[in-house]
Amino acid sequence: MSRLRIFDHDAPQAPLLATDDHAAIAAELARIGVAFEQWEAAQPVTPGDPPEAILAAYRADIDRLVEARGFRSVDVVSIAPDHPDREAMRAKFLDEHAHKEDEVRFFVAGAGLFSLHVGDRVYEVLCEAGDLIAVPDGTTHWFDMGPAPSFVAIRFFTAPDGWVGHFTGSDIAKHFPRFEAGQAR
Repeated sequence: MSRLRIFDHDAPQAPLLATDDHAAIAAELARIGVAFEQWEAAQPVTPGDPPEAILAAYRADIDRLVEARGFRSVDVVSIAPDHPDREAMRAKFLDEHAHKEDEVRFFVAGAGLFSLHVGDRVYEVLCEAGDLIAVPDGTTHWFDMGPAPSFVAIRFFTAPDGWVGHFTGSDIAKHFPRFEAGQAR
């Protein structure tokens, strides 16, 4: 189940707010300029389907977002728990960073944990199948796919070079909970 927890950036052990209500999550994130939506597939898809089938299942929402935000490319990324580079891939996203373009991800299957550092708050967003999150450019954040990553996501880009992280050098991410799929926290 999708979840939002908000922390004071100096108190990672005590959430100020915790909710799994989609409307409440969307409303809280909208206050900081982050979009959070729910999408439904027009036809059934499962992990392992070819990217073309996954993109076709969400074509109406994809086209709407591309038109509204001017994205130049859309792709599908699929990570399984047995991926040989899973540890290096996880480590790449665990430190606080920002981008010069919005980071927009739609979770077709599986889950991942976005933590957004805005002002003196950390917004921890557990995204699961059906969730779209759009993090505005310049927003410092980190992403944890867990030690045994399992997700399929649609990614949206405006820049031709795709994902480019600009790391802050802060160690804040090390003080907050990590993502363990299936573990209630």
